[in-house]
Amino acid sequence: MVRKIKVKAVLRLDGRGLSGRAMAGSLGIAGQSVSETPGAAKTAGVGWDDVADRPDDEVYALLFPGRGERESVYGRPDWAGAHRELARVGVTLRIPHGEYVDGCRRAGKPYMGYDRFCKLYAAHVPELGVTSRVEHKAGRAIEVDWAGKTMRIVDPVTGDSSTVCLFVGVLPSGRYAFAEPALDMTQNTWLRAHVAMCEWFGGSTPRLVCDNLKTGVIKHPREGEIVLNDAYRGMAGHYSAAVLPGRVKRPKDKPSAENTVWHATMALVGAMRDREFGSLDELRTAIREWLAEYNARPFRKRDGSRLSVFESEERTLLIALPPMPYEVADRAYGRRVQANGHVAWARNWYSVPYAYVGSTVDLRIGASTLEVWHGNTRLRTHRLLPATAANRWSTNETDLPGKGVWRQWDRKRCEQWAKRIGPDCAMVVGRLFAMERLDDQAVEPALAVLRPSKRYSAQRLENACSLALRTIASPGYSHIRPILESGQDITGEIPDDAGGVEGRGDGAGWVRGGDYYANMGR
Repeated sequence: MVRKIKVKAVLRLDGRGLSGRAMAGSLGIAGQSVSETPGAAKTAGVGWDDVADRPDDEVYALLFPGRGERESVYGRPDWAGAHRELARVGVTLRIPHGEYVDGCRRAGKPYMGYDRFCKLYAAHVPELGVTSRVEHKAGRAIEVDWAGKTMRIVDPVTGDSSTVCLFVGVLPSGRYAFAEPALDMTQNTWLRAHVAMCEWFGGSTPRLVCDNLKTGVIKHPREGEIVLNDAYRGMAGHYSAAVLPGRVKRPKDKPSAENTVWHATMALVGAMRDREFGSLDELRTAIREWLAEYNARPFRKRDGSRLSVFESEERTLLIALPPMPYEVADRAYGRRVQANGHVAWARNWYSVPYAYVGSTVDLRIGASTLEVWHGNTRLRTHRLLPATAANRWSTNETDLPGKGVWRQWDRKRCEQWAKRIGPDCAMVVGRLFAMERLDDQAVEPALAVLRPSKRYSAQRLENACSLALRTIASPGYSHIRPILESGQDITGEIPDDAGGVEGRGDGAGWVRGGDYYANMGR
């Protein structure tokens, strides 16, 4: 490489009348270089006053045009094409370099090595006007955030005004933007904004980059595992995305969203500063129209626009949307599965596989469905019963054990159970149903009589029914229970002493004698 002469310094000293030897010694350059400079300046017709404010390189090129410049013997790479390829997922500089080498070989030209290729590419990147394209692959991530500034809507009837928040999402490779107005920043609003964003983009990406807000991230420790909000993780999974929150207090982890949020918010608020909106839908429509114009604006420092980059490089790389959009739902945690194989919600019952009886499950309640979850496993999906319904049952037959199908208790089932216990028990149950106008009114009293057979055995219950029928025409649970508790069904008779029960022949039942209470049952 030719070492450039310090031509400006030589001209300055020459103007002060120094000799060539003095200038060479002062500047540390050869005497021949010093002697060439005044002659070259005279040939160019310039002096010190003409070049005093010019850069050194410009003055040198003026006095010695073409000196030190040489054309590279290597084939020139297509830097713009290499830069476009680097925006695609999985492409590194080795791939464009390999294609450059193959092209030079076919053309019979010498080619530069990989190290020189990388250095020259780095020198050309600033000329392309974008430095973030290398870090942000097309179709790789979506950055999301809430805007700092807000807007307002005013009810045209009442005059009441409401604050409107602005959700912004951006594809960082081409800065293609999306904005959604919202009346609050709650979790369900956050999720609905993501659903609308995916519909606007026409797809999703493998990564969702967000701040550490509570509607998305529960805990982001310096060390250890990040704890995500269940609802946010479920929404991201529905669109085949992983949530990757930026580090705490590190906005540079998502500079595209930070920059686009500020730029889009300022441009949007400024464009609509003189307009009034009476509803959120009206504002949303205006924002959609503005977004179409905003994304189509030409870039200032590169060719194309946000829309053209999106159409040419990113649209085909997005993950296809699922057949159905994500349904934002409420959640209920720690619901116990009852012995009847159902879990209660909003005064109604929904079946769960019988293997989970006694365990706790979580519910996900959408607009039309109810899902039962155990950990990360979805056990059952039911159609949500109407909000006006009460004590209704949604039962999947496969959730119940064995071959038997769960059904509501009725007179027939109660009588079958009573007959298996014994004839006297069947008589007691039969009389309970005979006393009521409707069979359904006697189901619970009959079950109250039958259930003690699980605690005392069927034989003891049969004996108790026999004793009760001796003195009462239509005994019930309140008559049979004291017989079982006192063990009178074992002796087979009702004693007349103080510790027994006084029978009454009029069929009105019996009570304990006064002596019993006087002696406290002893």
